[in-house]
Amino acid sequence: MSTDDRVAVTPGIARLHASPGLAGPGRLGLVTNHTGVLPDLRPAAPALLEAGARLVALFGPEHGLHGTGQAGESEDARTDPATGLPVHDTYRCDGERLDKLLADSGVDALVFDLQDIGARFYTYVWTMFDLMVAAARTGVRFVVADRPNPLGGLVSEGPLLEPAWGSFTGRAPVPVRHGLTCGELARYLNIEAVPRAAGGEADLTVIEAAGWQRAMDAETTGLPWVAPSPNMPTPATAAVYPGTCLFEGTNVSEGRGTTQPFEIVGAPYIDARFAPSLAELALPGVRFRDLRFVPAFHKHAGRPLRGVQLHVTDRAAFAPVRTAVAILAVLRRLYPGDFAWRTADGGAEGTGHRHFIDLLWGSDRLRHTLDAGGDPLPLCDPPAPPGRWAGEDVLRYP
Repeated sequence: MSTDDRVAVTPGIARLHASPGLAGPGRLGLVTNHTGVLPDLRPAAPALLEAGARLVALFGPEHGLHGTGQAGESEDARTDPATGLPVHDTYRCDGERLDKLLADSGVDALVFDLQDIGARFYTYVWTMFDLMVAAARTGVRFVVADRPNPLGGLVSEGPLLEPAWGSFTGRAPVPVRHGLTCGELARYLNIEAVPRAAGGEADLTVIEAAGWQRAMDAETTGLPWVAPSPNMPTPATAAVYPGTCLFEGTNVSEGRGTTQPFEIVGAPYIDARFAPSLAELALPGVRFRDLRFVPAFHKHAGRPLRGVQLHVTDRAAFAPVRTAVAILAVLRRLYPGDFAWRTADGGAEGTGHRHFIDLLWGSDRLRHTLDAGGDPLPLCDPPAPPGRWAGEDVLRYP
């Protein structure tokens, strides 16, 4: 493998490529997509085969093996043209169906290598959890080829998810911004959640990312950025996502259908009062620019919208969850007759379905507080620093 002096971190998949025996004996399945690359950008699956790994199947998450599916979509591919290996689609597959899929695949161990974002509602970690549960029930070993958390590992934000609000955007008590790597989160879930779903822990191994430190974000690792999903194009998108993803639970556009998803928010009813009202809050590490945009698809497609762009001026000071909740409070105050919550099926309020904001937040506390005109910012405080809310010390990086 060629090296680059700028690369400070060796992800777990690169360590596995150098030493295929780290995954243990037997036939391997690789849970991956287009983010599963080595530091020199070679796709991991063919590289592992060339290195002698006994790889027999691939498993794809939401957005598909090649990452072409939009939110809530996967792909139809059944064979990977680069390797000839069968591709198993895991999206929207859980419980007994996932157990059967795993058993029928003939693998002895699953290797998980997906680039997470560090927010509870980014679904790759719940693909990991569901497969850990299936692996525990079917006797398949589970190996996490760890990657850095692109937001760093020093900060967590937001409350733990309450069990009644579990969904594929959160299946276990994890903060909104969790501050863990996938490997650390896997260790936590294997203690706190997998035994309840599977009757016992998974046989878990974590191949750690050598050289990663908790103060590093995506840009200081030296690793190339591969957009984890169609609406996560840059590290700047990832920096705001744990907050602005909450707008998916409202009738405000979160910028999908533009070239700056999650960095911009807007709606048809927003006017000239919005940006100055946000500026008055003097939120740390961010400034707001008044702008107009027209989404090409998703909410309000083809309609002129007004809103703001979030310009992050200080990554260390910027708190994405608190910032987004403060924006929601301003929207609720300025536009009480226009602002609305969406249900989990995308419809309007009052249709009898759960509010999507409750699934994203992990409870109905944020919605009720905002609707009552209360101060929502105390809800953003994490239960403890990263990993300390786990009840066990799952932190493995300095």
